[in-house]
Amino acid sequence: MGKPEIFDLEKNFAFYGAYHSNPVNIFIHMLFVWPILFTSLVLLYFTPPIFSKFDLFGNSLVLNIGFFLTLIYALFYVCLDIKAGSLGAFLCFACWVYGSSVAQYLGFSLAWKVVLAAQLFCWTGQFIGHGVFEKRAPALLDNLIQAFIMAPFFVLLEALQMFFHYEPYPGFHATVKAKVDAEIKEWQEKKQKKIS
Repeated sequence: MGKPEIFDLEKNFAFYGAYHSNPVNIFIHMLFVWPILFTSLVLLYFTPPIFSKFDLFGNSLVLNIGFFLTLIYALFYVCLDIKAGSLGAFLCFACWVYGSSVAQYLGFSLAWKVVLAAQLFCWTGQFIGHGVFEKRAPALLDNLIQAFIMAPFFVLLEALQMFFHYEPYPGFHATVKAKVDAEIKEWQEKKQKKIS
């Protein structure tokens, strides 16, 4: 018996990839997706603790919504692909730890302003990527949860493939590219039918 559909890496990657096939748009997402996650965790530091605080490296870390969001992302990525997923999980926890430090240093009154400015800048960049280069609405308009959860892992896999030729298994990128091309073709045909 295979993995449940939610952990089907090919399907998840093809869904997200169909909205991110333009190289400039992919590059824009590589620049902005992880900062969006990071700054979200900075703000989530201020949510009430579910469990008591603990100290790590001289910082007081709060087991709150930010921690549990990090844990969900990390576990999801490991279930998708053990190697790249472990790296993704490590990066998520690094964002949580460092984001907690930044939040403590800034305090809430300054942190929310910094986060707001960073989020506006990063989201604007991504919407420009979709509108100007991809010429397609973002994935979050069709599947909000999958788009938010897959985005950091998608750009991580793109970077690993681009710089290290990493594939979760042989033939992964060829198979996903065929699925992405098929999904884009289907979307273009639907779009053409609406116009005519």
